[in-house]
Formats: sequence, structure tokens, C-alpha cells
Amino acid sequence: MKGKWLLFLVLIGLIVLSDAAEKKRRRKHKKVEKSEAEPSSGTGVSQDIIDMMTADEENVRGGYDQIDDPCAKKRCGAGKECKISDSGEAECRCVESCLPEVDDRRKVCTNHNETFNSDCELYRMRCLCTTGSQECLGPKYSHAHIEYYGECRDMPECTEQEMDDFPRRMRDWLFNIMRDLAARHELSPHYLKLEKEAEVEQSKRWANAAIWKFCDLDGHPHDRKVSRHELFPIKAPLMALEHCISPFLNKCDVDDDHFITLREWGKCLEIPEDELEDKCEDVRGVAFNEI
Repeated sequence: MKGKWLLFLVLIGLIVLSDAAEKKRRRKHKKVEKSEAEPSSGTGVSQDIIDMMTADEENVRGGYDQIDDPCAKKRCGAGKECKISDSGEAECRCVESCLPEVDDRRKVCTNHNETFNSDCELYRMRCLCTTGSQECLGPKYSHAHIEYYGECRDMPECTEQEMDDFPRRMRDWLFNIMRDLAARHELSPHYLKLEKEAEVEQSKRWANAAIWKFCDLDGHPHDRKVSRHELFPIKAPLMALEHCISPFLNKCDVDDDHFITLREWGKCLEIPEDELEDKCEDVRGVAFNEI
């Protein structure tokens, strides 16, 4: 009898252990399912929050990236910078402030013989004056431009005799520069053709050199005239050596519209007008019918 009770207790124990194991297995299975489901659910919630925060950050930045930024394709002139208006459009405004310059070589001397700390400061002032800002220091700055880099210094006056001889020296200088560039293979085929013609035909020496330099100075846009700003590459290097260069170029602008046409350029260099006709077409591919 005692043996039967012992066997009965063993069977009951096995049943209890088996049931406990089954419950444990089910709990473990549910835990696994839950742990597998949580990442999916959790990731979705986290991603929504990330998306929302990203959207808020974009709103703080104005909601523009490099692709659809209205200022990405907006070109602003010297002294101006692109700003986005309240309506979301790109517009050019005067530079709010310029970075401080500690290098004296960054200073510029203007056509009013005044020194500015940088070209940015000068162009900013010109912008303020052309837009009628109260920060403008005077109407004369509406047409202010750089004469040369560095602080302003006293320049000897160009005498009448020096001015009379300057066109000849300028023509020679232009041809010598053109010839040196050809020797160093730094001329385009179009310019090289003009240089070779000038070497062979004495009558084309000065005219071709003058045409080459005019077309070279006429930067973007190629509007068949050279602005004060576009004259800077030829003016600044010569200021220390040729004190007549500034009054000479001022004299070239006959109608005082701050631009020099090919006709004015040739007349200033004392080159017959018929020698300049249509010569720039070979260089730029643009017909000069209104020179």
C-alpha cells in the first residue's frame, strides 16, 4: 500500500513539473514574440519623432536645403549678398557687415583718394549709396571704385607732355605683353592669330594688340564695353610705374558714362577707327556692329 502511494506522488510530481514547464515555455514564447514586435513598433515611433524634429529644424533654418535654396542660383554684385525675403524669394541686399581686415595690403585706395579697410567696405558703401540708405556717407560714393590696392599715396601729376606721349607707350606695352604671352603659349588660337598678323604686318601691330586687350578686359557679360571695374586688371599693376595711367583711362571715357567702348579705346590709343572694325568678332564670336 505504501508503495502505491509513493508511485502516485511521483506521477503527480511529474504532471506538475510538466505543466510548469509548459507554462514556462509559453511565457518564454510570448516574451520572444513581444521582444520581436517591440523594435518594429519602437522604431516607428522613434522615426516619427525624428521626422518631426527634422521638420522643426528645417523650419528654423527657413526650410531650404542646397537643392531648393532660392539663393543658390542668385548672382549678386560687389557689395551685395543674397537674402531670402519673407515671401521666400531670393533678393540682393547690401552687405550687412564686412569681416575685419588686419592686413594693410587689403586696404584699397578709391578714385576719391580715400582709403577703405577693404574692397568689401568700399563696395558696401557704394551699394548703400545707390540704394538710398541712410548709412550712405555721401552721393559721391555711388560711383566709387578701386584705384589700386594699399593705402592711398601721393602720385606725381601727369604733365601735358607725358600725357601726349602716353598713347604710344601704352600701345608698345600692350603689344609687348601680347607677344610675351604668345611666346609662353598662353594665348588662345584667336588671340594667337592676331599676334602673328601683328608680327608680319607692321600696320597691324598696335591695332591688333589694342583689340586683343579690349576683348580680354570685356568680361562677363560680354557687352562690348569695358567698365571701370573691368579696367582694374590693367590699371592696378601700372599705377606704381605709370602715374599717367589713371588720367589716361579717365580721358578714354569721352562721354563719362563709366564705360569705354571699342571706338573710345581706339581713339584714346590714337588708332584709326577703320583698323578696329569687326576685329573682336574673331575673338569673341560677337559682331561689333555698334562700336
